Amino acid sequence: AWTESLLFLVGLIAAPALYALVVAPPAINITTSLPLLIAGGVLVGIGSRLGAGCTSGHGVCGMSRLSKRSILATLTFMAVAIIVVTVSRNLIAG
Repeated sequence: AWTESLLFLVGLIAAPALYALVVAPPAINITTSLPLLIAGGVLVGIGSRLGAGCTSGHGVCGMSRLSKRSILATLTFMAVAIIVVTVSRNLIAG
């Protein structure tokens, strides 16, 4: 199983690098801090593990199968996302 994980990580790095060599690389403008980006990525990974799947897996595949667990998971992460954006934009950012 670790072989697939390693190949996946290599692909995550190699695919954009190859694309940048073949096509003009896109302009990227990061407007937040690196620690915040890392924390967000770690939290998404933890949430995917705890939720037994990713947001699109539950939201697209699980809900289309009328899975109660996926419907609840989708409602939960949508509610949390709305709360986080509201708090961060209105209360924290000023």
